[in-house]
Amino acid sequence: METILVIEDDPRIQKALTRQFVAEGYAVHVSQDGHAGMAAAFEVRPNAVVLDLMLPGLSGREICKKIKSEMSQTPVIVLSAVSEVADKVLLLELGADDYVTKPFSPRELLARVQAAIRRNHRQASNPTPSTEIYCFGNIVVNFTRMDVLREDTQLILTAYEFKLLKYFIEHAGHAVTREKLLNEVWGYQNYPTTRTVDNLVLKLRQKLEPDPANPIHFQTMHGIGYRFEPLPTPART
Repeated sequence: METILVIEDDPRIQKALTRQFVAEGYAVHVSQDGHAGMAAAFEVRPNAVVLDLMLPGLSGREICKKIKSEMSQTPVIVLSAVSEVADKVLLLELGADDYVTKPFSPRELLARVQAAIRRNHRQASNPTPSTEIYCFGNIVVNFTRMDVLREDTQLILTAYEFKLLKYFIEHAGHAVTREKLLNEVWGYQNYPTTRTVDNLVLKLRQKLEPDPANPIHFQTMHGIGYRFEPLPTPART
C-alpha cells in the first residue's frame, strides 16, 4: 500500500486529507510540526509528501529543501495561504513538485498528488537509455549516484537542476518548449511564468558550459524553447 505523509498543523485539514486519501486506498501518516514531519519523512519513506509551508518548529521551506536533497524522487506537494509568484518560484527551485493555495479542494489536491506519484513511477520504470554514465564535453553524469563531474571536480546540482539535465539528455537533439519542460520536469501545465525554466537553464549553463555566455550544449531555440546538443554543432559558413 502506498503511503502519503501529511505535514500540517491544522487539525481540520489533517482530518479532511486523511479521510480523502484513505478513501482512495492510501495509508496516511500525519505530523503536525516541522521537526516531527522531517523525522517522519526519513522514517516512513512515503510515496508522496503533502507539506504545509507555515509550521511550528521548522519551516516548510527547510523541510522541502532537505527532503529533495536526500530523497529527490519523493514528490512534495506544498500547501500554503501564500499565493505570490515569487514564493512559488522559490519552492520550485527548492524542488517542490506542485503547489496548492489555501483554501483548496481536497479532490483537487488528491488529483495533484496522484499525478505526482504517477510521474514518479514513469520515471522509475523508464531509466535513462543505454547506460548509467553519460558524458558530454568535459562533463560526466552518473545517474545512479546522481553525481556530476567536470574534469574530476564534483559539481553541486539541486534536485531540479539534475532533473532538468536528465530530461535534456533523454531528449538530446530535440527542441523542447518551455511549457513542455514545466509540465514534464515540474508537473505544472498552467504555471503563470516560464521564467522558472529560463533561470534553471541559466544555472546549468553556468555550471556545465565551457563558456556560459556562448552556450554550445544548452541552446536557445528562439520562439520555441531549448535544445540540448551533446556535441558542439559546427558553425555555418
